[in-house]
Amino acid sequence: MSEDKKTHIATIAILVKERGTNIAEVNEILSKHADRIVSRLGVNLDRLGADGYGGLIDVVVFASIDEIRSLESELDALYGIVARAGILD
Repeated sequence: MSEDKKTHIATIAILVKERGTNIAEVNEILSKHADRIVSRLGVNLDRLGADGYGGLIDVVVFASIDEIRSLESELDALYGIVARAGILD
């Protein structure tokens, strides 16, 4: 199997700076990549009094490096959204 098609386990942390801003687009992107997403966890940061941060979504993915980077880039390109991937293997 070529290296670019090898699957990896990764997490992508998605910081939503303002709740409601681009969240429909975030969900659309995550739905588009649903076949690669193993789990999803959402945390409401407003409750914690974290000023300027609405929420945090953490997804675990099982995908190729290219697919992980593509998902990260699509999310990070949205206004008010910061996405960072960590490849674990």
